[in-house]
Amino acid sequence: MPVSLDTIVSLCKRRGFVFPGSEIYGGLANSWDYGPLGHLLKQNIKNAWWKFFVQEREDMVPLDAAIIMNPRVWEASGHLENFSDELVECKKCHHRFRIDHLLEAKGITPKYDKEQVKVPAEVTCPDCDGKLTEPKAFNLMLKTFLGTTEDSSTTVYLRPETAGSMFINFKNIQSVTRRRLPFGIAQIGKCFRNEITTGNFIFRTREFEIAEFEYFIHPNDWEKVFEMWLGEIKRWWRDIMQVDMDNLVWHEIPDGERAHYSKRTVDVEYKYPFGVKELHGIAYRTDFDLSRHEKVSGQDLHYTDPETNEKFLPHVIEPSFGIDRMLLVALLEAYYEEDAPTSEEGETEKRVVMKFPKHLAPYQVAVLPLSKKEELAKVSKPLAQELRQHFMVDYDETQSIGKRYRRQDEIGTPYCITVDFDSLEDKKVTVRDRDTMKQERIAIKNVVEYLKDKYNN
Repeated sequence: MPVSLDTIVSLCKRRGFVFPGSEIYGGLANSWDYGPLGHLLKQNIKNAWWKFFVQEREDMVPLDAAIIMNPRVWEASGHLENFSDELVECKKCHHRFRIDHLLEAKGITPKYDKEQVKVPAEVTCPDCDGKLTEPKAFNLMLKTFLGTTEDSSTTVYLRPETAGSMFINFKNIQSVTRRRLPFGIAQIGKCFRNEITTGNFIFRTREFEIAEFEYFIHPNDWEKVFEMWLGEIKRWWRDIMQVDMDNLVWHEIPDGERAHYSKRTVDVEYKYPFGVKELHGIAYRTDFDLSRHEKVSGQDLHYTDPETNEKFLPHVIEPSFGIDRMLLVALLEAYYEEDAPTSEEGETEKRVVMKFPKHLAPYQVAVLPLSKKEELAKVSKPLAQELRQHFMVDYDETQSIGKRYRRQDEIGTPYCITVDFDSLEDKKVTVRDRDTMKQERIAIKNVVEYLKDKYNN
């Protein structure tokens, strides 16, 4: 049976994956802090993404750009004029709603999550049944000011995406790296959007992290390149994130519903507990971005092919991934409840186990001395320190060993190492596998290589 979102939220709070933001002050609407385990899981997802899409490719280069940029960047990209959602406001309670979210709350499903829709006259406020205003555009850019005055001359914006910085740095990067087309510019970074309605835990927030790249190509090559990246994205979800591919929906966005700059867009959607919603997407943006920045900045952003001397504006394929949504999917995919044997012969009890792919698990190994006694600590603490040179290690010596196993199951640790009193004599420890619960006796001197072998297979 699929796990509920409430179950995941409870586990995340209880075990330190995700906490409500500013909780001791009553919180802040849809603000979340990643706790120790959440940070580790998030970092592992980012590292895996970077390794797969950047490190292992010769046609990709990195960038780490400023969050606050010259406002003309957003003028050129169209964000200041067009980056908005349609909202309505209740005349009675003054709550605001994005139109597509309002219709969903009333049980009316638009044909497509992004399309422009009208609110039927009979639809009222879902909170108080009050009448609604006419729809109006609401810009999603988060505004702030630089300097000592707060006026239009000092207005700047927190970036709503990382893509803009890659376009404005295209010429610099191509010049210094001497890359020939096709090549990509990739980065991972924080973004901000003043969303009208947020919710569903970390699915839609105002502060989030994106991993994306702009892949610059000759315009004649876009179709084959698009298909190549679509294949790589499928491989990412199957082989690296190891999701159940039946939970993914590949949504080809039809003409008339795509963004105005896109000639082809595929949204990768996921079957969340709250419905089928967007996970991330890939778009063919043509030369829209470079042509706009060339026009507004007055700078020549054309590329000259060194072999043919053809001069042209590169076109762009853009795969974009939300880190927070990938983390949510990782949690949903990993959650299992199953029967586990107890210390009593023939008896079982329910255990919750997070079966993360081993390379994504927050801790790769836990060291669990059977008791707090000093003679065990003299063996277990040096072992834990040695393992930390190679793995992320948790060290836990409180409660019964059974309860500690259950805790490690619930946070997804693939291997637990128990140091017992026999270890003092035979110089061996017990290694327990998270998924099978099978135990194996291993010589202490061989533990590092044993685990390396497990993680390399």
